[in-house]
Amino acid sequence: MSDTGSAMSELQARHLTRHFKIRVPGHVLSAKRIVRAVDDVSLDLRAGQVTAVVGESGSGKSVLARLLARILTPTAGELILRGTPIAAKARRSLAYASDVQLVLQDPFGSMNPVHQIHHNLIRPLRIHGASKDESRALAETALRRVSLEPPERFLDRFPHELSGGQLQRISIARALCVQPKVLLADEPISMLDVSVRLGVLNLLRGLCDDEQLAILYITHDIASARYLAEEIIVMYAGQVVEYSRGTTLVDAPTHPYTQLLIASVPDPSNPLSMAPHVGEQNLTTFAEQGCRFSPRCAQVMDICRTEEPPAFLVGESHTSKCWLYRDRPEASVELAIPKRRGEGATTTK
Repeated sequence: MSDTGSAMSELQARHLTRHFKIRVPGHVLSAKRIVRAVDDVSLDLRAGQVTAVVGESGSGKSVLARLLARILTPTAGELILRGTPIAAKARRSLAYASDVQLVLQDPFGSMNPVHQIHHNLIRPLRIHGASKDESRALAETALRRVSLEPPERFLDRFPHELSGGQLQRISIARALCVQPKVLLADEPISMLDVSVRLGVLNLLRGLCDDEQLAILYITHDIASARYLAEEIIVMYAGQVVEYSRGTTLVDAPTHPYTQLLIASVPDPSNPLSMAPHVGEQNLTTFAEQGCRFSPRCAQVMDICRTEEPPAFLVGESHTSKCWLYRDRPEASVELAIPKRRGEGATTTK
């Protein structure tokens, strides 16, 4: 992995893999199938950087976030927290949970509805050893960090008394209470009104820039990924199929799946336009051999059905896992983010 920048790596994943066994419908009870939810994914989350992971439902984005948070145990691969390897089978420690926090998609479901906001904020602080008085002060500080002021206005209210945007800010504040270095945001705006989404995105950008947090932003919305992130990763069927630094991936997509995602974004200038239809993603459309996108790909070739493509370098810090680019030199699959958006670049995987 080439590293030309000075941003510190907070959390690295190397060849992270998670497989699940599921029962096959219509077969005897003993028949099971392996679902490769995350398959050989490597990435590098750096201080002051936002990494976006984009893909439709079932692509493995949320499983990846839970592996990084160590809520799920990987089948293979390793995590490296600030230079220290983490044993794959070891239980998640309070120290790790303090450094790496997860913000969930549903702000209503992530809050205990029978308790006031102060309970939802103070409880994790008490678990991490803070005193009662200290916890209250830290909770107030966290609310100020997410622009909910004055904090006294929110601490004694119940979740149902607040809007979705306010609750998602409180979810972020709860994660910030324990002073994490890495924030994993799993589709944090998908359940919010369009009118408040930009405010949450700007909040994440501000936390990244002002407090040098390393942020993983998971989303269906490739436009918001372009707006927020220094690097964009596209996942399909558990694999990274395309990666780029900056906006290159959105402005000049190379993988047929990425092109499909972008074509599916509504065009306000042409409201009658329709995205190409290539079939829905489900467990039966994942190819067992070759490229996993081949059953849905309009540009499929014979080699796509028999051999899995490597990641090809298709531009500066831009790789694509597609046989259309087999005449290009192969790229490494490790991700590196050396500088802020618009500054420099490195080779990636």
